[in-house]
Amino acid sequence: MPPTLRTARLLLDAYSPDDEESFVALFQDTRVSRWMGDGPVAEAEDRALFGRIFSKVYAGNLFDVWAVRRGGLLVGHAEIKWTEEAGGHEIVYALGPEVWGSGLGTELAEALVGYGFEALGLTEVHATVAAQNQASLRLLGKIGFEHTRDIVEDDGTLTYLLTRRLPVCSR
Repeated sequence: MPPTLRTARLLLDAYSPDDEESFVALFQDTRVSRWMGDGPVAEAEDRALFGRIFSKVYAGNLFDVWAVRRGGLLVGHAEIKWTEEAGGHEIVYALGPEVWGSGLGTELAEALVGYGFEALGLTEVHATVAAQNQASLRLLGKIGFEHTRDIVEDDGTLTYLLTRRLPVCSR
């Protein structure tokens, strides 16, 4: 189970079985899922993914996955995990459209990066973002992520690998 993280306005904690409907609703919203993985999938696939969080990820302690809550309501999803594509630890996050534009994305991304640097001892954290996802590219650029390389997907679309490095402290 992941540790509980808190920001000024968000609580990141482990999913509970009661979160399934909210999780599925988040991932079935095409405004969200168009930027996740390979895009929108059938509801049954999102339900299976939710089940795997418990049966595989939490059971095997594979990586950290959080339900993102605000005021007791599930408003998003977050992960940090090692990926082959990034060649290191990648942050993954999604927020429901009802909270877009409120600064919560920045707050969430900063919390994930901080966790990677402080708790996991990483010196760099990555994110992969579709070239068309201007909102996420702006958000990550604002908090210090830099373009590292282009990834051409199987369907020909372009994804950017972004990296934020741990600042080197001078003494």
